[in-house]
Amino acid sequence: MSQTNLLLTSSPHVHDGDSVAQLMKAVIWALMPATAMAIMIFGWPALLVILITIAACLVTEYLFLKLRGRPSTLGDHSVVLTGLLLALTLPPHAPWWICVSGAVFAVLAGKQVYGGLGYNLFNPALIARVFLLISFPVQMTAWPAVYPLFSEQAYSLTDSVAIIMTGHQATPELVDVVSSATPLGQYRTETGRGKTVHEALGGEYGFDEVKAAGGLIGGSLGETSALLLALGGLYMLRKRVITWHIPVTMFVGCLVPATIFWVYDSVHYPDPIFHLVTGGLVIGAFFMATDMVTSPISIKGQIIFGLGCGLLTYLIRTWSGYPEGVSFAVVIMNAIVPLIDQYTRPTAYGQVA
Repeated sequence: MSQTNLLLTSSPHVHDGDSVAQLMKAVIWALMPATAMAIMIFGWPALLVILITIAACLVTEYLFLKLRGRPSTLGDHSVVLTGLLLALTLPPHAPWWICVSGAVFAVLAGKQVYGGLGYNLFNPALIARVFLLISFPVQMTAWPAVYPLFSEQAYSLTDSVAIIMTGHQATPELVDVVSSATPLGQYRTETGRGKTVHEALGGEYGFDEVKAAGGLIGGSLGETSALLLALGGLYMLRKRVITWHIPVTMFVGCLVPATIFWVYDSVHYPDPIFHLVTGGLVIGAFFMATDMVTSPISIKGQIIFGLGCGLLTYLIRTWSGYPEGVSFAVVIMNAIVPLIDQYTRPTAYGQVA
């Protein structure tokens, strides 16, 4: 009588063939068009910020795992994605110590302190951005004017290195016209002084929603080109890296109240398109809030989570002390994901609800 060896393992028993590394690479590829546009729009400083931040994340994770005597996980590309996402939340001229401080915080406090990939409570890139925004508010809200890479006003590579390494402009002649307000910042500042939306965004400021959608405005690297970020999001949907539930409901959660207040009082509240093409709503909806580890498991939970992220984004943008609210909104909702999962957990087959 032949003996049969049975192998007992826990679920899942069916694997679709995708690995963590493949999923991370798909997200990185989805970010490439917007990342390339950010470099084209802001020049060499933007490229240096991205490279320094990613390198700091890689070194931090490697050294931490080596000190703990654990095998390297750099091959799953998750830390590269963390570094890229963090870089896209930074100003184009962020000093090197901002990049490194954020990278160390993202890897250690945002990921490894919980046990590594798959155990973190918060999105590492966003919790690092919140840390930087609170710790270095001046550097994190210093927005340079848009000088495209190959334009006459563009910084040379030498000047760009000096800007990133010293935290200020390289030569006296470059100090002229080096800063600009983000549309959200301009809106909050000027309406806070009693001006109307038209006065705040029109006139000399000349806000153009078409330019904003294309990325030709000041802001963080990840505010560049809502169109290209949306294209990357659609690519991830096509590859089934994410589902539609969180992005769509996050847009709904932000744009529905924006529409209501705009219809109610268009003099003091901007239209929903303004909220869509400015700030980090698009990158937040497609690339931040959809993080598999820090978002709910069930579809119902994802819908609640997305709506909460969008609503909090609008509330923070409109009435808080910060002009942008995506990072805070997603981090706050990350904190209540366990509660959402508890109350939206599907009933197991055969169990009485």
